Parts: sequence; structure tokens; C-alpha cells
Amino acid sequence: MADQCPKPTRIGLAGLAVMGQNLALNIAEKGFPISVYNRTTSKVDETVERAKVEGNLPVFGFHDPESFVQSIQKPRVVIMLVKAGAPVDQTIKTLSAYLEKGDCIIDGGNEWYENTERREKAMAELGLLYLGMGVSGGEEGARNGPSIMPGGSFEAYKNIEDILLKVAAQVPDSGPCVTYIGKGGSGNFVKMIHNGIEYGDMQLIAEAYDVLKSVGKLSNEELKKVFSEWNGGELQSFLIEITADIFGIKDDKGDGYLVDKVLDKTGMKGTGKWTVQQAAELSVAAPTIEASLDSRFLSGLKDERTEAAKVFKSGGFGDILTDQVVDKEKLIDDVRKALYASKICSYAQGMNLIRAKSIEKGWDLKLGELARIWKGGCIIRAIFLDRIKKAYDRKAELANLLVDPEFAKEIIDRQSAWRRVVCLAINSGISTPGMSASLAYFDTYRRERLPANLVQAQRDYFGAHTYERVDVPGAFHTEWFKIAKKIVNIYIYSTDHQALQTTAGIARWVGLSSPAMITTIFGELSVMVAAAEGCAAFSPPLLAGRFR
Repeated sequence: MADQCPKPTRIGLAGLAVMGQNLALNIAEKGFPISVYNRTTSKVDETVERAKVEGNLPVFGFHDPESFVQSIQKPRVVIMLVKAGAPVDQTIKTLSAYLEKGDCIIDGGNEWYENTERREKAMAELGLLYLGMGVSGGEEGARNGPSIMPGGSFEAYKNIEDILLKVAAQVPDSGPCVTYIGKGGSGNFVKMIHNGIEYGDMQLIAEAYDVLKSVGKLSNEELKKVFSEWNGGELQSFLIEITADIFGIKDDKGDGYLVDKVLDKTGMKGTGKWTVQQAAELSVAAPTIEASLDSRFLSGLKDERTEAAKVFKSGGFGDILTDQVVDKEKLIDDVRKALYASKICSYAQGMNLIRAKSIEKGWDLKLGELARIWKGGCIIRAIFLDRIKKAYDRKAELANLLVDPEFAKEIIDRQSAWRRVVCLAINSGISTPGMSASLAYFDTYRRERLPANLVQAQRDYFGAHTYERVDVPGAFHTEWFKIAKKIVNIYIYSTDHQALQTTAGIARWVGLSSPAMITTIFGELSVMVAAAEGCAAFSPPLLAGRFR
């Protein structure tokens, strides 16, 4: 034992990396005595020392799991903040040996939601309660107020609700950024999608930076000014705020700015990949998020990209294809509008993923409430989340954020600028996969008729997958290959010339069941035949010339 507590503490926390330490100090600062434990005992001592330095906070450290568990008041509540996967199972095994029926374990890490559901069932067999709790906000959020997404046992949630309501980020006129998400692994799933949206958001900001820097030739000082100004308007958010900060940091190891010395290779921990996998499983389009993940994959190919650049430069392809003269102020305004419109698409995709999983699992998740708890504390906190909440408040079953009247108007107002930015980037040889994917998502979603009819016809041609029609209900299959070959092989000097001069004759020739099928499948041919009927000048070579 590192530090004797005078009476049982209100809660325990196991796992004292930076996130764990900061959350423990946050809980203690809110007036809840807390016991802490870590396999590496030096982390325990370090946390206790921090608690003393930061205000003699009621944090009590323990070097062994048994005394740690025994120090907590009943029914015991223990939060784990350890690496996802096997370390979680090992920590549960260690702690559950000393827990009693009615006690509760909470996993506060980024865990795969099905693992949470498996563990909840296993703990129930032991008489223990279990929560999977997403925590967003990074180190700063954990210490001063994160967004918290608990899912699983509602009874377990009620055991810790008083603590979470005080520990979570507090937003004026909105309240604590925490709510009971729902049953099973819903809390971890919602946190996972939050991170997927975060991937998209960060990629879109990086693309805005690339266009402004590479085409607009903005300096870091100018970029800092632009992003600071953006953070005072519709783009106000944590990520825009920290981006402005980054552009102002000088390199302490040399000349210039630190951002220019950072290797262009983005890391990841897996939640973005999980999000894209779920999009595929649920058949929900999430192209902005998918583009952000692909961009991270490509960024990881640094050595290959370096060699590729040499190859293409030798062929006359520089980093930027053309130096275009642009109006800086106009470009800055266009990029702002393009970024905002793209962000709407990214959030729309994330919300649709959550709704689809909620329907599949019967979680009954409230999308407006999720937007509310993301308004503070978390990485994707942004001023327009309030407007997302209002959109779902107006219509809980909203099919897509894009068709909310307010968001629809904003996209319409910005779509011209959006297109200009994407076209400018393409012509300059700058990749904007997130913005381009977002624009394609918008253009696809807003169109009543897509070329998918041709794809389905192709599927029916080679695989007899059938198709639906726009004019007649039911499923249909056409022997496209046989019909196509017969049309190609119409012989212009058939001895049955007169039979070819009527629609019925053509139907008999190609083996269709009725003349109506000619109009349906070969409309142009039917028109030609109809025009020729009764005309002395009609000649079958017309048909052969067109369809040979």
C-alpha cells in the first residue's frame, strides 16, 4: 500500500497511464475520494504525488489488487483504463477475484463493442455489473472534463451517475456532456463512430491547409490568422482552435516552424478502421471517413512516395502541376465554405452509421442527445453540433442531415465554392480525397436518378441477378446475351424482308414474346420500324446498319 486511506473511498481506478492519472485527479477534484492501482507501482506513487501537488486531492494509492479493491466502499465501482484487448481481460481477471456480487467494473478505454458485450455477459454470470464507457477529450479532457459515453448495465450506470455528472465537461445551456447511451456495447460503439468522424474532420482540415499553402502560398503566420478567424465563426471547434495554435509554434531545435519539421506520416490506433469496417457491414455509405483512413494508409508509405516523386519528376511532373494565380481572399473564403460543407457530410455519415447499428441491435439511441454530449470535452466538439441536435429535435427520424432544411440551405449556398476548391486542387495536382468524397456523396445523394440501372443490368446479364423496373413491380430477368447476338446477326438480305417491316415481325425474328417487348428493350429500333412502316422507301439495311 502506497497511501493509507482513513475510510473506504467512493470509487477505484486501475490503469495509470496519463489518461488514467488525469481522470483519477479529475474525480478527486470533484470531491470523490478515489483509490488507484497499477501493475507498475511507480505509476501509483507518481499519481499520489501529483494529487498532493495539485491541491492535496483525495487520491489513495495501492500496490496490490486485493488491498486496492478492499479499500473501496460497497457496492464497489472500479474504472479500468488499460489497453484494449487482452490487457482488459487480464485486468478483469485480476480484479474480479476480490470483487463481490453487485460490484461494478467499467472499461473506459477504446474497446471493440462486441468485446464489451461478451464481458458484460461473463460478469453477469459472476453477479458483477459491467459498463463499456467511451471517454473523449484526450489528456486535457480527462483532467478537466471529457465527453463520456457509458453503455451496458443501467444499474451500473446509476451507481456512478453522480460522479460522471460532475466529472464530465459542462456546457452552458446544455449541461454535463454525459448520458446513459444504451444497452450492450452501445457506449463503445458510439465512441468508435465519434473517432471515425474525428478522422474525417482532421483529414478535411489537412486538405484545407494543403490547398491554402500549396496553391494560395499562405505562410504559417497567415494560416494561423486564417484558422483563428475561422474559429470565431461557423467552423468554431476544438480541432480548428488547435490547428491555429500549431501554425504559431516555432521549432525549438532549429529555424522556422515546428509543423514544417513534422514527418508527413499519420499514425492510428484502430477505431477509424473499425468504423469503416462497420460501414461495410451495415451497408452505410461513409466515403469521407473511408477517404480519411485511406489517406492515413498512403501517408504511411513515405519511402514509396519519396521514390515515386523522383520517378514522376523525371517525367516532368512536379509536386504542384501548375502554379495558378489566385485571389487569396477569395480562395480563403472558398476553402472555408468547402470545409464546412464537407464537415456536414462527414457528420451525416457518422450519424447514419450509429442509427443503422441502433436499429440492428435494438439500442434505441437518440442522435440528438449524442450531439449534445459531444458539444463539450471531446475532440470533435464544435459549435455546429448544437445545430445538429436541433435538427434531430425537429425530426428524430431524419433520414440524413443533408435534407434537414437548415443544413440543406447551407450546402446549397456553399456548393459552388466547394466545387471551385475541388477543381482547383485537381488541376493543381493536389489530392483532396475527403472534400472530393464529400462532394460526390452530396451529388449522389441529391440525384433522383443514378447510373445504377446500368450496373444492375450488367449484373443481370452476366449473373442472372434479376432487376426491378421503374414502371412495373416485380423482379425480372432478361437473356441479354441471346437477344444481343440475334440483333447483331440480323441479315440484311433475309428472304423475309416484308416480315421485318413491322414491329411484330421484328419481335418474331428475335424471339420476343410480344411486339411490346421491342418498344421496351429496343426503343430506338421500334421507332425506326414504326417510321418505316407503310413507307415504300423502307429498306431492311437500315436495321442492319444500326444494329450489326
